[in-house]
Amino acid sequence: MIMENKALLPEQRETLFSTLKGRFEKNMSRHQGHDWAAVQAKLEANPEKLRSLYEMEETGGEPDVVGLDTQTGEYLFYDCSAESPKGRRSICYDNEALESRKENKPDNSAVEMASDMGIELLTEAQYRELQQLGKFDTKTSSWIITPPDIRKLGGAIFCDFRYGHVFVYHNGAESYYGARGFRGCLRV
Repeated sequence: MIMENKALLPEQRETLFSTLKGRFEKNMSRHQGHDWAAVQAKLEANPEKLRSLYEMEETGGEPDVVGLDTQTGEYLFYDCSAESPKGRRSICYDNEALESRKENKPDNSAVEMASDMGIELLTEAQYRELQQLGKFDTKTSSWIITPPDIRKLGGAIFCDFRYGHVFVYHNGAESYYGARGFRGCLRV
């Protein structure tokens, strides 16, 4: 659900702030030492980021603050839904992979969707950091940023959490599965 108009309606904005604040307060272990008032002030100073958070929420990502980049002063929001966001599954890795499919094309690709939403796919390091905050993708998997040398050869990588461990796998970039989507990161 990519929004044509980047500005949220007042009621959408109010609902989003209420949802984000509730999730923030419920999951303080994800962002110890930070308070919601500072996060909200940063969001209000960067209203263009609200559209991205809205889309993360609307596609089932349950975005939440997971840290602060001390070099840039930006809060990091990751998708914290228990499983890969429902509204972002059954997609291949990128547009090149999508175009290479001759039949049974998925509706979109992870890289294109993330770009349209104004977010980035998680890196492997970010995915591993997320797993320190809970158990995510125990039944699903998520595409992550693929190194150029792997992508050049036609592959893409994804992660999941099984048997108490994070696993990193590879697949053809044109592959797609009902249980594979992607998680994103937004810097505010």
